Amino acid sequence: MPDKKETVTVDVDGRHLTLSNLAKVLYPQAGFAKGEVIDYYTRIAAVLLPHLADRPLTVKRYPNGVDEKFFFEKNAPRGTPSWVRTVNLPAPGSTKNRETIDYVVVEELPTMVWLANLAALELHVPQWRVPRRARKPRTDLIVFDLDPGPPATIAECCEVAVRLRAALEDDGLHPVAKTSGSKGMQVSAPVEVTDPELTSSYAHKLARHLEQELPELVVSRMSKSLRPGKIFVDWSQNNPAKTTVAPYSLRAKATPTVSTPLLWDEVDAGGQLSFTADEVLARVEEHGDLFADVLDDGNRVRLTASMVAAE
Repeated sequence: MPDKKETVTVDVDGRHLTLSNLAKVLYPQAGFAKGEVIDYYTRIAAVLLPHLADRPLTVKRYPNGVDEKFFFEKNAPRGTPSWVRTVNLPAPGSTKNRETIDYVVVEELPTMVWLANLAALELHVPQWRVPRRARKPRTDLIVFDLDPGPPATIAECCEVAVRLRAALEDDGLHPVAKTSGSKGMQVSAPVEVTDPELTSSYAHKLARHLEQELPELVVSRMSKSLRPGKIFVDWSQNNPAKTTVAPYSLRAKATPTVSTPLLWDEVDAGGQLSFTADEVLARVEEHGDLFADVLDDGNRVRLTASMVAAE
């Protein structure tokens, strides 16, 4: 039986990293070990890293696997290597009474491997970036989190996503879709704003519009009592204080499912869309980055107050 404290030192793009407990199973039902988590994040990095670039990271760590206790981590942990980029940002409403937080920003593969070795299975990011030379954060994405209330499933999310896509395209936006890796999905689009509050206002407007158009299927209000059998279009994820699971992030489910970018043809067809780490690697091999449109500044549409006010 291998020593649980066994470690190995590896060179990752010129950085020396000590990895430990590679045989430790983090997904017991699937027999998926920490070494396989590190391998997945190493192999997916080419398409994942651009979606993490300049974004302060919140992780969910599962040191003893997905069936055991986890914790959210925003602050760079003790022992963070000196070469890992961190950014100090205000922390309004911090549960630990912090005035600021030193967030990790993932810029390169060694940082990705270092986090995976910490059993940081889930990666969550805001809809804004902090470029090195920027004076303040820049909102560059809008997101609609489609959350199914049982017995509704991701199949009904797809139906809503198709209608949402049409509404966004009518306003000139370029939406893309992905599974959440859990039970729902997200639709995102690249934007440009002068006021970061505009994304929430615009998303709320479209959510209300969908609720009026599809009252039997969509709810835009927060009350959980309204959600059974419907899709909650969560527009509030655009609040600057909130984060959404990053594309290509693993999720802490029974099996190593992934928040997976989708073809719109797949969304149109509906069905129970769910993909594991191995399947996602194969999809990227076949299709490339299906979420790449959000990175293209040519797709970025300026949201204006008139777009929010127009009905």
